[in-house]
Amino acid sequence: MQKLIGKVRLSGRIKAETGLHIGGSKTALDIGGIDLNVIKTPGGVPFIPGSSLKGKLRSILAREHGSMAISKKEKGVRDGDTTDEDIPIIIELFGNAGDKKDACPSRIIVRDAFLDKEFFNDPVKNEGIFSELEMDYTESKWENTILRKTGTAINPRPVERVPVGTKFDFEIIYNVFNDDKKKLHLNEIIKALRILEDDYLGGLGSRGYGKISFPREFMQYSYKSIENYKNGDDWQELTGIETL
Repeated sequence: MQKLIGKVRLSGRIKAETGLHIGGSKTALDIGGIDLNVIKTPGGVPFIPGSSLKGKLRSILAREHGSMAISKKEKGVRDGDTTDEDIPIIIELFGNAGDKKDACPSRIIVRDAFLDKEFFNDPVKNEGIFSELEMDYTESKWENTILRKTGTAINPRPVERVPVGTKFDFEIIYNVFNDDKKKLHLNEIIKALRILEDDYLGGLGSRGYGKISFPREFMQYSYKSIENYKNGDDWQELTGIETL
């Protein structure tokens, strides 16, 4: 059985380079109101769910390794198709529910990424880029579907999105076991973050939404061994890891 020997923490900022839409829920549709809302905390502040970021990282690595689906049991998967179950690095990082024999827990924990409210609310730091928003933390943008034959716009709807320049604090925890795979796994995570910068997060990516970046000056890598936990030590800066 593998033994937990420590944890690595990757932390930093996520910056919205274009409008960002990660959908929330709406109990009622107001006439003339927002059709597609963004997800928010109970206090009405947008955030990026850890599940959204983790799912995107998994999807990126799965595509890179040629996976057609998460499981061979999915509808449409044919004999010979590669799925996540055939890719050890995916199973090792993200786990596999499977049955009791094949079950494998996820090695990474992706926290919810919360808005940097201090930056957002300080017009000096943010250079006033959020001063013209019609809502507290978000903006609306109308989206249409165009009939090619007539050029007529149909189904116009207002979409709520987080504006360009917004920053969120993120954290990923990686569980280190005594199997010498730390370097391999961390390199895979960092690679996925790089690819994500040239992909998109959230919805409506083909319409230009969801381009993000991980500003290098905020990235931090730290390590805490089981001995550190016993002694109550703080996180130790991790050296020897390639930066983003």
